[in-house]
Amino acid sequence: MSQPVTPFLKQAGDFRNWNVYRKAVVICDVTEMFIRRELPRDSRTVDQMRQAARSCKQNIVEGVTDGAVSVEICIKLLGVAKGSLRELLEDYRDFLRQNKLTTWEHDDRRTISTRRFCKEHDDAALFVERCECRSAETVANIMVTQICQLDYMLAKVIDRVQADFIAQGGIKERMSAVRRQHRGF
Repeated sequence: MSQPVTPFLKQAGDFRNWNVYRKAVVICDVTEMFIRRELPRDSRTVDQMRQAARSCKQNIVEGVTDGAVSVEICIKLLGVAKGSLRELLEDYRDFLRQNKLTTWEHDDRRTISTRRFCKEHDDAALFVERCECRSAETVANIMVTQICQLDYMLAKVIDRVQADFIAQGGIKERMSAVRRQHRGF
């Protein structure tokens, strides 16, 4: 009688429960509100910002899902998400600079307050609602803060995926172990 087979595929889980995904949705939705309200429709920046925000969110989804099969693909896609996020960060910073608006410093009381709020909340509808009544300068600075937080969080997720790989190996190793177990070796 053979032993029960240990599954070698990881379960991807529901990415909608991941805090990095929920933060990416906030960034995507507020960015859409911001570009509709603040940027000329014919501006190339509109498409760039929209695509960067969407790319971040979608690559998190794909990375988490494909991570069930390939750690390498997961890390690559989360890296692409970080790259898109940083592109969007630069667009918000450019907006502030080019419009001669104030960029909040890291230790500014508004930045500290925003960091605290962003850390505690991840409801996209709440963020959009609260940003709709704020100035372009304030929204851009809120997004800079939120993007920096998500960038940090994504780095931690990548670190965790790497640590899991070191501890548990990749799919080929797990498949070989299950095959050896099945053959009784």
